[in-house]
Amino acid sequence: MPAPAPIVDVIAVLVFVLIGRSSHAESETLAGITRTSWPFLLGTALGWLLARRRGRELSSPAAGLWVWPTTVVVGMLARAASGQGVDAAFVVVASAFLGLFLLGWRLVGGLARTRLRRSGRRLRD
Repeated sequence: MPAPAPIVDVIAVLVFVLIGRSSHAESETLAGITRTSWPFLLGTALGWLLARRRGRELSSPAAGLWVWPTTVVVGMLARAASGQGVDAAFVVVASAFLGLFLLGWRLVGGLARTRLRRSGRRLRD
């Protein structure tokens, strides 16, 4: 059974945070990880709410088109409001990484589901 979408999204955000903190030689304490991740996790949760309000299944690519930009925008606004850095290069890197991870798994899953359905139809014919 595949993992529920929220679990995969949270893992994606945490991987983003851990890679970022590691690349900047920041400590990987629970407090540091929490401080860096909460703005993006807040954005991800709001993205889920928006996607569900639009009737999207959270594992669908269409939901990812809500989750990804909401994660980035809310994450950056919350970082700025809490006194964390939000320079242009970081916004670009975060947008690219989170887009790849929050949309990527949904697109791969969608393609796999499509292929399974097609192969199932051929088997029944």
